[in-house]
Amino acid sequence: MALRPILVAPDPRLKAASAPVATVDDAIRALIDDLFETMYDAPGVGLAAPQVGVCKRVLVMDIAEKDEESKPFVMINPEILDRSDSEAVYEEGCLSVPGHYADVARPDRVRVRYLDREGEEREIAAEGFLATCLQHEMDHLDGVLFIDHISALKRNMILRKLVKARKQAAE
Repeated sequence: MALRPILVAPDPRLKAASAPVATVDDAIRALIDDLFETMYDAPGVGLAAPQVGVCKRVLVMDIAEKDEESKPFVMINPEILDRSDSEAVYEEGCLSVPGHYADVARPDRVRVRYLDREGEEREIAAEGFLATCLQHEMDHLDGVLFIDHISALKRNMILRKLVKARKQAAE
């Protein structure tokens, strides 16, 4: 396992669509292990492969509360089969948009098909915070950030602040 650097917006690699995983092999499982180590170290509740510069349809999550036992969750090649018409609004943040948060409305229930760590096909029906996290991480696989769901004015303000912070850190 290895910690990987997390890309920060407006890095153009975050806007690229990811390729499906053809075979779940040891290289993909090593990527999954790296994603978990990087996510827990950050700390975060989810991380998608594109956020560490790997353009593959792989994501990891663990939405367990601090006092709960860890609940690591892996999705390879996830696809939304069904989504509710009703929406829920959650304040979202992102390891690739550090220090910035915004309310985002998303369907409050989704049904997703995916491959697990062993390459077995699975389905999950998710609602509430889990549904929001799944959709947030799946967006990364299509080159979409949570700030793409907010107004252009707010998004541009956040991006300008990230560019300014990057310049100051480089000095």
